[in-house]
Amino acid sequence: MPQPDDQPGPLSVYRAFVVQCDTRTDVERWQLTGRVEHVVSGQASEFHSLETLRAFITRILRAERGRSATP
Repeated sequence: MPQPDDQPGPLSVYRAFVVQCDTRTDVERWQLTGRVEHVVSGQASEFHSLETLRAFITRILRAERGRSATP
């Protein structure tokens, strides 16, 4: 069943991110460096580890969840 425009689906654009890894990234060693941007809001941040990448995504998704829960 299609989702209404105001109700994000399982692969909603509201949960979409662009992750750009720079030349210092070494995936085999989990050394991640680059930039991440939330597609809908345009909020962006540089990251220097998997932990900082995850923290940014977590913060954005929590805020989105809070907005969608507000009537």
